[in-house]
Amino acid sequence: MDLPQHHRYPFSLIDQRKDFTWPGGKRLAFYVCFNIEYFAFGAGMGSDVGLANPQPNHRSYAWRDYGNRVGLSRMLDLMDELNLPASHNVNSVLYDVHPQIFERIRKRGDEIIGHGRTNSERQSGIWEEDEARWIQEATEAIRVNEGKPPKGWLGPWLYESNTTPDLLKEAGYTYMMDWACDDQPIWMQTRSGKILNVPYPIEVNDSPAIVFRNKSAEEFADMIVDQFEEMLLQSTKQSLVCPVALHTFVVGQPFRLGHLRRALKHIVEHPRRDEVWFTRPGEIADYCYQLPPDTLA
Repeated sequence: MDLPQHHRYPFSLIDQRKDFTWPGGKRLAFYVCFNIEYFAFGAGMGSDVGLANPQPNHRSYAWRDYGNRVGLSRMLDLMDELNLPASHNVNSVLYDVHPQIFERIRKRGDEIIGHGRTNSERQSGIWEEDEARWIQEATEAIRVNEGKPPKGWLGPWLYESNTTPDLLKEAGYTYMMDWACDDQPIWMQTRSGKILNVPYPIEVNDSPAIVFRNKSAEEFADMIVDQFEEMLLQSTKQSLVCPVALHTFVVGQPFRLGHLRRALKHIVEHPRRDEVWFTRPGEIADYCYQLPPDTLA
C-alpha cells in the first residue's frame, strides 16, 4: 500500500544512532519555553477556557490577555527564583502593542524565537508568497527590536504548509521546532539545504494538557516530573532533550504556579542535576551544528 509520505527526514531508530554528549559530557538537555502570544479581539483563532475551538468572544480575549498583563511577570519571577534560563516563542505584533514586556526578557538574556505575527492566524491554506511575507515580517520585527534576527522558529499553533521548512531555511533560520517526532535534534531536508529540528513538546505542554485535555495543574506538574525522571534515566543510553512548553495565560494563573514551582524545583534540586544541561533551544542548535555532520539522524 503506497500512502502519501513526506521527504523531510528519513526514518531512524534512536537506539541505532551514533552516540554523542552535550557540553561538559552531560547527557540530558533541559529547557523551558514560554509562548508569549497576541490575539485579535473578536476575530480569528484562539483558545478558550471552556471550548477547544470557540467563536471569538470578549471572555476568551480577556483570559488570554491576562497572560501578557500578569502571567508573564509571575512566570519570569519563578525563573529568577530558580535561576533557570528561558526561551520565548514570540508573536511579532507584540513589539507594536506591548513593547514593555521585552525589557525584562532582555535583562535576563533569554532567547527570542520567531512565532509568527499573531496566534489569530496560522500557516495553512495560503499562497507560498504570502507565507514568505508573513515569515519575513515576523523576522524583521525581531531583528529591528532585538538587534539580531531569531535563529529559531515555531509556527503559530505548530502549523506548517508544505513549503514552510523551505521558506524558513531561505529566510536564514538555522532551526525550527514544529515537528514533535523525536527526543533528539534531527536534520530536516529543504530545497536549499538542511535545517535542524529541535525537539518541542506537544505532550508536556500546558495548552494541550490543561486546555484541551482538561488535566489539572497538579497532573501537569506531575507530567513534568515524570517526563524528566524517565528521560534522565533513558539519557544513559542516548543524549536527549527534555523540553517544557508553557503559556502565560495557562500556567500563569496563580493556582497553577505553585504546582509548576514544585515540578521545576524538583528538577533544579535533583541529586543528579550535574548530569543536566540547563539551556535554551538556540544553544542546543548551535552545539549540534558543531557536531560531526553524520552524528544526528
